[in-house]
Amino acid sequence: MSVRSWVSKACRQIGRFGRSQRGNVAITFAFATLPLIGFVGAAIDYSRANTVKTAMQAALDTVALMLSKEAATDTPSQLQANAQKYFSALFTRPEAQNATVTASYTTSGGSTIVVNGSVQVPTTFMNIIGFNAFDVNTSSTAKWGSTRLRVALVLDNTGSMQQAGKMVALQTATANLLTQLKNAATSNGDVYVSIIPFVKDVNLGAGNFNANWIDWTEWDANNGKCNNYSGWWPPNNQSDCTNAGGKWVSTAHSKWNGCVVDRGDTNGPSSGNYDTNVVAPTTSIPATLFAAEQYSSCPQAAMGLSYDWTSMTSLVNAMSPAGNTNQAIGLALGWMSLAGGGPFTVPPKDPNYQYSEIIILLTDGLNTQDRWYSNQNSINARQQLTCNNIKAAGITLYTIQVNTGGDPTSTLLQNCASSPDKFYLLTSANAMIATFKAIGTQLTQLRVAK
Repeated sequence: MSVRSWVSKACRQIGRFGRSQRGNVAITFAFATLPLIGFVGAAIDYSRANTVKTAMQAALDTVALMLSKEAATDTPSQLQANAQKYFSALFTRPEAQNATVTASYTTSGGSTIVVNGSVQVPTTFMNIIGFNAFDVNTSSTAKWGSTRLRVALVLDNTGSMQQAGKMVALQTATANLLTQLKNAATSNGDVYVSIIPFVKDVNLGAGNFNANWIDWTEWDANNGKCNNYSGWWPPNNQSDCTNAGGKWVSTAHSKWNGCVVDRGDTNGPSSGNYDTNVVAPTTSIPATLFAAEQYSSCPQAAMGLSYDWTSMTSLVNAMSPAGNTNQAIGLALGWMSLAGGGPFTVPPKDPNYQYSEIIILLTDGLNTQDRWYSNQNSINARQQLTCNNIKAAGITLYTIQVNTGGDPTSTLLQNCASSPDKFYLLTSANAMIATFKAIGTQLTQLRVAK
């Protein structure tokens, strides 16, 4: 019987006692003590019931957390059996009787475990006036995964990463981070990751040579063979070939190694600043296309958003350092891997979830070369525009400078980070491992809602 029911019944009995005209003084006094004993006993019995409820609540909270680790793979009957098993091990109050526990698991708008429990607590004093037991009920809810993650890893693969064990440490750190993110996912699609290795260029996949988002103008002019030219040495580009009276035959596009340079016009950034935004490529505006280049230090091909953890790990393990540094193109394509367009197809978002989009940019060097410039300040200015646009789009940007060679601390990377605590300055290669772990912990906590 609940406390409310007991109080209501006790009040009715006291009222009847007050209206009674029968009996002598002794009997009247004896009956008068019953409500008093009942009220004193009620306080004691209620305190015992409340203590039981507190203990049961703590047990159910723990049961809910334990079930959350296995709910996605348990059948309903297994979930129920495990709930009962865990509760019986945790809740050991001998005064509680007839315990029942039920558990349910849902995945609408995130994953939710609800565990309900009820027991009866026999009374010691209140049974004198007909109240035999309290019904104690409580529940616990564990909810997680209402936020889904989409993470772009923009990773420096330039030649300087070969020094001081940096590439090996990066591969270890990234593999560990991928494991953290994988473990944060309850089901496929909860966490997507893209990987964008960058040098001066980014590799968008040689197999995409027929794609309509590629601009072949410069590639055709610089990759081919000059026939019927005049002179001792064969010209190595279309302009020199024509000037030598020859006929230029461009190499087949299927020989392309997959590398592209910054989007824009041949002689510099376009008026649309397409190297700093994610406007979708269109053949009607050549500056929006990705210009192909046969860069000799082309890195591993980028991978768009995926939860193929094995393939991502294989990509990371195959990374090899070579080439010059252009953080800006890696960052721009990391953003496009989240936004979609061109080489990247982005999975649709489920309106039942919230989404957090993150870019992690790691580099060990300062900018040295892009499509148009070899002046660091010019390259940095373009990159700062990209950083500003990324943050304005609501994407969280982490920047990591691995500075083992005594370079100046990068003001650019500090300014690019979403906040001061999102910039990391590392002075040893192995610090990448701890830093990626710390960031991974922050990201996986976003997956917990309650």
